[in-house]
Amino acid sequence: MPIEPRAVAIIPARWASTRFPGKPLAQIQNKPMIQWVVEQAQKASRISEVIVATDDIRIVEAVHGFGGKAVMTSPDHATGSDRIAEVASGLKCDIVVNVQGDEPLIPPQNIDQVVDTLEKDPSLSVATLMMAINDPDEIADPHVVKVVADQKGRALYFSRSPIPFHRDEWKSGSPEDLSKSNDKVMRQVYKHIGLYAYTRSFVLELSRMAPTPLEQLEKLEQLRILEHGIPIQIGITEQPSMGVDHSEDLERVERFLEKQNQD
Repeated sequence: MPIEPRAVAIIPARWASTRFPGKPLAQIQNKPMIQWVVEQAQKASRISEVIVATDDIRIVEAVHGFGGKAVMTSPDHATGSDRIAEVASGLKCDIVVNVQGDEPLIPPQNIDQVVDTLEKDPSLSVATLMMAINDPDEIADPHVVKVVADQKGRALYFSRSPIPFHRDEWKSGSPEDLSKSNDKVMRQVYKHIGLYAYTRSFVLELSRMAPTPLEQLEKLEQLRILEHGIPIQIGITEQPSMGVDHSEDLERVERFLEKQNQD
């Protein structure tokens, strides 16, 4: 029986967010958000270890306080991937999963799926997920990253703009026009789920790659991978997550959890 590759989830978490300082320790039902993320990742059957990568001692102490594992990293990293690479360089594993530290309700099924997606083809170095958009307002929202893939499920492009552009349906291209999208159109527009599985060797290579023009224009690090000609395999999920970008988003998460408890 073949040995299953060892997959480690690494959660980059930093204190100095411009939009929401101290976000990893924001309280959700009397638990810091980073604890929610760690506990969700621990539920994934494909994950053998969960590590928080941070440059702030307050986050380290909080993670240790609830029994989690945290590693202090350099404060000079430009991206979460660089922080992950520093931790991964000291690990013995086959696959590294980049789990965003601001998704307290990330479905464990998505984490398992992205690992499975990477494993399907030994030639792959990176995999991620996408999901059909079901809210027309998300189509025009630049904070919701859209993605298009080829017939084999390989990413063609990621963008903050509406892609693919439905010329017949979106005649003006205005936000008002896009918000009237019907179900048929929305089923053809996918949003990117910011969850990645890398081979360990690739995540170390990624940290050494220079930023690329499209990456810098869109402010999307995954474009660096495509611009270097490296394929990104994409799985399709139907399991939504709920990110926290601003303090107001905490109320949305709280309401969701309260409703879940009532059901």
